[in-house]
Amino acid sequence: MGTPLTLTVAEGVAFMNLIDGKPADALSGARIDVASPSDGKVFASIPASGAADVDLAVKSAYKAFHEGPWSRMPAVERGRCVTRLFHLVEKHGEELAALESRDTGKPARQGKADVTATMRYYEFYGGAADKIHGDTIPFLDGYTALTLREPHGVVAGIIPWNYPMQILARVAGAALAMGNTLVVKPAEDASLTTIRIAQLALEAGVPEGVFNVVTGYGRDAGAALSAHPLVDYVTFTGSPLTGTAIQQAAAINNRGVTMELGGKSPQIVFADADLDAALPVLVNAIIQNGGQTCSAGSRVLVEKPVYERVAAELAARFSKLVAGPHDADLDLGPLINEKQRDRVAGMVAAAKEAGVSVLAEGSVHADAPRGGYYQAPVLFGSVDPQAVIAQEEVFGPVLALFPFEGEEEAVRLANSTEFGLVASVWSKDGARQHRVAKRVRAGQVFVNGYGAGGGIELPFGGFKKSGHGREKGFEALYDMSATKTVVFNHQ
Repeated sequence: MGTPLTLTVAEGVAFMNLIDGKPADALSGARIDVASPSDGKVFASIPASGAADVDLAVKSAYKAFHEGPWSRMPAVERGRCVTRLFHLVEKHGEELAALESRDTGKPARQGKADVTATMRYYEFYGGAADKIHGDTIPFLDGYTALTLREPHGVVAGIIPWNYPMQILARVAGAALAMGNTLVVKPAEDASLTTIRIAQLALEAGVPEGVFNVVTGYGRDAGAALSAHPLVDYVTFTGSPLTGTAIQQAAAINNRGVTMELGGKSPQIVFADADLDAALPVLVNAIIQNGGQTCSAGSRVLVEKPVYERVAAELAARFSKLVAGPHDADLDLGPLINEKQRDRVAGMVAAAKEAGVSVLAEGSVHADAPRGGYYQAPVLFGSVDPQAVIAQEEVFGPVLALFPFEGEEEAVRLANSTEFGLVASVWSKDGARQHRVAKRVRAGQVFVNGYGAGGGIELPFGGFKKSGHGREKGFEALYDMSATKTVVFNHQ
């Protein structure tokens, strides 16, 4: 299975919550086993927190915001704390990559790549903390009007299991830079790097109570956090169904939310595209992280004159893809858990039974542990745009191809789902690039590429069912703050 990377994680560690700067077990004493998706074996445990634990964490964050130094600290000093966290993530990069890789099953090299992106978030937001300014507004004679950007207060961050370290960084980096305090509830399937980074934040000089972590199930800890009356803002990445429930809970207290709720992202390949450049990107955009990526390029729309060539070359590439355990560092790792593996396998089986053409399938390595949650990559061709596999987010290494004829049909197909997160346009025609990019309903559109090195500086979020609000870049700092208008009467 290739040469494994040497990344080790201690066995049997009982990880703890971090509340008010101190490790804490769940008040009930209940715990959740942590199993590696690569072999299904338990190697650690986390607290199974409930509403009482969440209440302690939120009250700690509330006190730290209203009585502590953090929200009143000069922005440049907050930025320096976040920058020190960047350096600590860099220093502990091997440890964090090992935790992330074993906890989520992603190949070891991707665990390392996630550390690199995580570092960049804290580096960017550390430098941006003192770069957000208010405005002065022309107003009536004898008055001066200005605006201030102020933190919300207590921010609840509900983090998914697919990119826990990166998504924590894009939430925490922006929230901390603006002077908020945090209570983070990571997914029960992937909590370990969140706990470790919160510990590093203390070492970086973030005051006690500012960065709290409470682990547990969504139905217990997550529900209590999103509905807590002392939470001022909620940010969530995950499924539309869960996102709806969180928004309803936050609405009870009339709190704002940022929602990133997945996608069914199209990659549009015109006949004049540079196919040699496009083909490896088309593959990587769906197999990265085993397809468990909100922005996965799960639909490839191909203009008819080159459809057969693209289909054949993608099939050749898919047939060589191999899934295996995280430490084997193959093309892709396992899916996160048994439930997710069964869901993806069920969608693949249903598509086959419905007669959708299978152009190619990859494989699971013969030596992959039997207890792992593996799904071989699958390439479907000439898919009906209304088929389930074309409309619903699979969240696995499953790619669907669609032939189209002309620009109008390409745009119609691209916009034919309920989602609108990311898209790409492959064409050498500059005018077409602009026309299609403007007409596709997606929060990000890449031309002759897909993704951009993590895109830390690039605002990220969706249209339609993909959610609302924006993360990454300076836009995230605006979402993590509120505008206050101050008017002086100096007549």
